[in-house]
Amino acid sequence: MSRIDNEKFYTASIEKYGDTAKGAHWNSVQSQEKRFEILLSCISDEEFSVVDAGCGFGDLHVYLKAKEVPFSSYSGLDISPSMAKIARTKTGCEIIECDICRDALPAAEYYICSGAMNILSRFETYLFIRNCYSACTKGFVFNLLMGKDDSLVYNHFYPDELQGLFDELGAKVKIIKGYVEHDFTVFMQKTDA
Repeated sequence: MSRIDNEKFYTASIEKYGDTAKGAHWNSVQSQEKRFEILLSCISDEEFSVVDAGCGFGDLHVYLKAKEVPFSSYSGLDISPSMAKIARTKTGCEIIECDICRDALPAAEYYICSGAMNILSRFETYLFIRNCYSACTKGFVFNLLMGKDDSLVYNHFYPDELQGLFDELGAKVKIIKGYVEHDFTVFMQKTDA
């Protein structure tokens, strides 16, 4: 169970800010795009298929197009019906309403997640990571809030708290810090990719 009601959390924000970075609970477009830049810096393929896990409004798709990143296909997954509806309109792509922690996921070379785990419980975060990593063929790259987990709303980790999961899954892991305060990015690469 999420720390708070996901749909209420985002619906209230959408009503206040619309389908903007603030509507998706980002401080600014610049901080959202900096995270996208770091996530994509982990992928060196000439062209790749991607599933945007917790796609929100589909802003990653908009960023990929604007930066002319050569992806072969894009699909989004989101648990929120209101966000999925906006993402379908905004991207024109397949956007699937689903619970990433519980539902079967489509295969793709890469799974990318920016911010979607920020209000999950710690247990759900482990499930989310495990499921996305299982569904990708080359790697899963995601970001989390970094720090002591003492918020009633937001989910925080220190990178070393996830090491046991990385070891269990046999992933080759790269961790990036220092691009935005209190944030870190993890690239879990399949060892046979």
